[in-house]
This record gives sequence, structure tokens and C-alpha cells, in this order.
Amino acid sequence: MIMNTKVDAYVVQARQWREVIEQLRTIALDCGLTEEFKWGKPCYSFEGTNIVVIQGFKAYCALLFMKGYLLSDPENVLIKTGENTKVGRQIRFETAQDVLALEPVLRVYIREAVQAEQSGLKVEIDKSLPAPAELQDTFDEIPALKKAFDALTPGRQRAYIIYFSASKQSQTRQLRIEKSIERILNGKGLND
Repeated sequence: MIMNTKVDAYVVQARQWREVIEQLRTIALDCGLTEEFKWGKPCYSFEGTNIVVIQGFKAYCALLFMKGYLLSDPENVLIKTGENTKVGRQIRFETAQDVLALEPVLRVYIREAVQAEQSGLKVEIDKSLPAPAELQDTFDEIPALKKAFDALTPGRQRAYIIYFSASKQSQTRQLRIEKSIERILNGKGLND
């Protein structure tokens, strides 16, 4: 059980969820996962593949299963994190007692997530999210933008398309695209 010094610092600075984070950290490490610090959060991996991430929010602290969609969830505790989320699932905690109550379940779910990775299970995602016409027009005007957009990860492409398409008015979609051109050309995602 090797603890990451960056996670140590994160735990020390945590105000609201320190006890919950410490308990989740202990469980993840006890399950044989490697502790890393990614995206400003404690991340736990198995043989280089991310399994779970501890996330602190205002109303709750969560353990995000990166491929939670693949888990059987017999306890019905996994929560889809957003309307457009395809793969990740969270288990949310409001108190340290919530973690203690679910500790056996967490250990089973973490083992199942590791087994899914070991067996090579993949999530088939429908990647056919249509780009809005305004984006296609902008690609025609700026071919380098199309090339840069295609070089982004599928998740970053999807985030931009969802963001652009969310507007009801064409003018707003066009403004969003124009404001994002520089970020896309620099290889940045919407939230990077």
C-alpha cells in the first residue's frame, strides 16, 4: 500500500470531506489499487488503467467508477453523473458513516471493476452525435479547425458538440463556436 504524496497534501487541505476521503482512500488502497493524483483528485488505477476517482462536491463526496456502466450494481447504488454521461457512475456519500455502511459493497464493486478491466470488457458507445450545421460551415471556412477538432479525444469532441448544440438559436451556436476556435486549434477541450 503505497500512498501518493500529492494525495496526502490533498487530504490535508480538504475541509468538508476529509474523513470521507480518508475512508475511501483506505478502501481503494486495500483493494490493491495504485494511488495517483489526476485532474486534481485522488485517482486509483490497476495496471495503468483508471478504476475509481474520489470527487468532492458541495453537497456530497463521490467515488466515481470510470467504467461504472459495466458493473452489475445489485445494490442499486451507482448514479449516472449527468444527462450526457455514457460510462462513468458514482456512489455518493454525505457522511463518513455512509462510507462505513457501504464498505463491503465498495470492495465488491472495486473488485468487479478490476475484473472488467482484466477481462478486456469494453463499453460500446454510440459516437454518432451529429455536429451542428454551424460547426460544419465553420469547418468548411477554416480547414485547420476541422483537422484540430478531429485530433481531439472523442470525449473532448463530444463535449464541444453537446455545448454547441445545446443552444436553440443558430446565432448563439455560432457565437459559441467562434469563442471556442482558439481553444480547439490549441488542442484544448471545452473544460481544459
